[in-house]
Amino acid sequence: MEEPEMQLKGKKVTDKFTESVYVLANEPSVALYRLQEHVRRSLPELAQHKADMQRWEEQSQGAIYTVEYACSAVKNLVDSSVYFRSVEGLLKQAISIRDHMNAAAQGHSPEEPPPPSSA
Repeated sequence: MEEPEMQLKGKKVTDKFTESVYVLANEPSVALYRLQEHVRRSLPELAQHKADMQRWEEQSQGAIYTVEYACSAVKNLVDSSVYFRSVEGLLKQAISIRDHMNAAAQGHSPEEPPPPSSA
């Protein structure tokens, strides 16, 4: 009869011991310690990721500035096409006048040079 009684007492003792270990393992200070361990292990990697992201952001900002500057340059070229056409007309007129002057210098009768265009 002592055997079942001893088993009951042993079970009570192991249950109490298990409950005590469970309470100790889940105590708030232990949880904070575990959290501190996790932060200490994770922080260097997170700091490196942050530095990488900042470097990539700087590179991206530089690339964005370059693209915006190139777009602005292209837009200015498109807007200046009027001026290029005007210069082209003036160059054609200058070549025509030069040809007339060369013809007059060689003794040919020059044709009337075209009137200057106002561009």
